Amino acid sequence: MKKRYIKHIVLLILVSAVSASCEKGFLDKAPDEDLTIDDVFAERQYAERFLTATYNYLPTEIDFAEIPGRNPFVGASDDMEMSWLNRFSHRMNGGTWGPNDVPGNEHWSIPYQAIRRLNLFTENITHTPMDEQVKRTWVGEAEFLKGFFHFLLVRLYGPVPIVDHSFQPNDDFSLLKRNTLTECINYIAGRCDEAVELLPMTVPAASKGRATAAAALALKSRALLYAASPLFNGNPDYADFVDAEGTKLFPSYDGQLWQRAADAAKASIERSEAAGYRLYRAAGNDPVQNYQQIFTERHNQEILFARNLGVHSWQEMGGAPNSEGGWSGLCPLQRLVDAYEMADGSTPITGYESNGQPIINTVSGYQETGYANEAHPSGYYPAGIRNMYANREPRFYATVNYNGAMWRGRQLEFWNSGAEGKSKGGTELYSVTGYLLRKFMDENNVNIREGRFVLKTWVYFRLAEQYLNYAEALNETQGPVEAVYTHVNAVRDRSGLPGLPTGLSKEEMRERIRHERRIELSFETHRYFDTRRWLIAEKTNKIDLYGMNIHVGNSLKDDEFYQRTYLKSRVFEKKHYLWPIDQNTINVSPLVVQNPFW
Repeated sequence: MKKRYIKHIVLLILVSAVSASCEKGFLDKAPDEDLTIDDVFAERQYAERFLTATYNYLPTEIDFAEIPGRNPFVGASDDMEMSWLNRFSHRMNGGTWGPNDVPGNEHWSIPYQAIRRLNLFTENITHTPMDEQVKRTWVGEAEFLKGFFHFLLVRLYGPVPIVDHSFQPNDDFSLLKRNTLTECINYIAGRCDEAVELLPMTVPAASKGRATAAAALALKSRALLYAASPLFNGNPDYADFVDAEGTKLFPSYDGQLWQRAADAAKASIERSEAAGYRLYRAAGNDPVQNYQQIFTERHNQEILFARNLGVHSWQEMGGAPNSEGGWSGLCPLQRLVDAYEMADGSTPITGYESNGQPIINTVSGYQETGYANEAHPSGYYPAGIRNMYANREPRFYATVNYNGAMWRGRQLEFWNSGAEGKSKGGTELYSVTGYLLRKFMDENNVNIREGRFVLKTWVYFRLAEQYLNYAEALNETQGPVEAVYTHVNAVRDRSGLPGLPTGLSKEEMRERIRHERRIELSFETHRYFDTRRWLIAEKTNKIDLYGMNIHVGNSLKDDEFYQRTYLKSRVFEKKHYLWPIDQNTINVSPLVVQNPFW
């Protein structure tokens, strides 16, 4: 095989930067040391360093826009719009992207680089002289990470090549092809099962951020939920999608997949709770703090797996207003603001007119006009704010900064001439919707102008998701039985909301669960993939965006600012349910086929 051809085929599996050369000596070196693979695994400290370094390949989903394509999913969902120009999420929302310019490095190359390292680890750690129990734990971590990196590929591309061993230059790369979706899901679930047998459920404080059995159980739950969902389970649009050899890559519908997902979620919940994990509640059980502090108290009792990011400033800068040195870039959409319930659990807005104006549920007490006469008794909002922001559910106040909200000791001013207004933000540093992200932000310990930031984590798995996974899967297989209500209501109760009304049909409960996921898991990289796995993205993403009228206003009570104003339209086509594989990879890979409709 020609050297150049090997180099390009390796781009398909992207086993590692170190495998892009055909020189055996280079391939045998550890990427972070001038040592051969044999040298690395001859000593415990080098082997541990090799494994630990692989955690750095985990996606930094906290960065919604900083690196092109790193995590465009939040900005490409109906959660958020970015203020900054020319971000990849903008191109996704405008439909101006495709196989020739997709950012494959972050989402194709890096996972396969990590997978190669993990395969090298499990293939060679048996030779390392060390305590066998510790060795088992390390192998468990590697198996979990193999499953996780394969899942990251599957959620985006669907069926992908399973790489279950390390490749060498003399391997026949021309035989590589995409495995079926069923094979991919079973491989991921198998890695999780292996990890659960080898890993502890919890780790000491000094080891927080390393994989546990709880993380593996959570990954299996999510992967099986995705596999049961309409995008992957009997999708008629993919029924005839085959590889170059005629093998069907997507399965026919199988209703038992929902039960398999329910069983996995139940196991995740039961074993995690038995090990001490709980839905987080703050010391005073205040509903706003119960939700807000999940993301500021690192590795709390709800977190099943998170990445340590050190003193990380990007998200704090992106969500902070320009008046305090931030970038005013992370802007919740008006549609998300509208989705939050009232404090009593009623729905304020039931839909939209063709001109973007809301259809108000008058029974809920929601008002678009006027201003609140009194502050909230628990301090959730001050007097004088627009009525549309008053008396909303606690998670709203923990997630969204709006005009007049209290933030770091003062009221925010998003109107045009206000401190955060368009007239003060220059070309990009102002909120394009009239809102900024509050969730994840540390209000008390960060000071941008002083350069003071805090240790941050990004949460990949937490217990509340498992509750909602279980409720969704169980409802699909058994209908709205008691356990469905129990788990949805537990998530709602933590945030001060009443339980769901009794007597819901299966279809009504499905919509309630989807709504609950939208609110509870907002901005956590779930919404993009949820709308796609449910096959509803043509409704949620092909939309006209509206926000507050940021171009006008001179005071908090300037009525003109609160007029819903058209921002832009978004594009969504059927092909966008899955990402395209980079065309350079397709060009040199005879057995790999492009995703449907691209």
